[in-house]
Amino acid sequence: MNDLHIGPAGAADLSSVLDFWKSAAEGTSISDDLAGIERLHQRDPGALLLARRDGELLGTVIAGFDGWRCHLYRLAVHPELRRQGIGTALLAAAEERFAELGGRRADAMVLDRNERAHPAWEAAGYGPEEQWTRWVKPLGG
Repeated sequence: MNDLHIGPAGAADLSSVLDFWKSAAEGTSISDDLAGIERLHQRDPGALLLARRDGELLGTVIAGFDGWRCHLYRLAVHPELRRQGIGTALLAAAEERFAELGGRRADAMVLDRNERAHPAWEAAGYGPEEQWTRWVKPLGG
């Protein structure tokens, strides 16, 4: 993994990240468009972390911090490169970012139906909290 580089996405990376998510991420979000990812990048340029090897995009995670809570979204690794430590390295980088920002607990958005991902999250020390249900309301027109 010495040749793996993890760092924040640049503005020029955003379109390729959206394309990457189409094949590597589970499910879609209302924010999975260029305007949504540009807003994220403008608001917090360090939140979208990319894993690369020789310039090739291998994985992503969004490590957002709102000043109170640390949130993880879009942990995605190229399907042919899973179980090689890329996701673990991305989570370690996200957790390091949170610690630098003063975060004390991270939560992750993980689809219930994405059962292949559950063991990876558990191995990283995350677990579901049964007492919570996510309530959502789409905004705008």
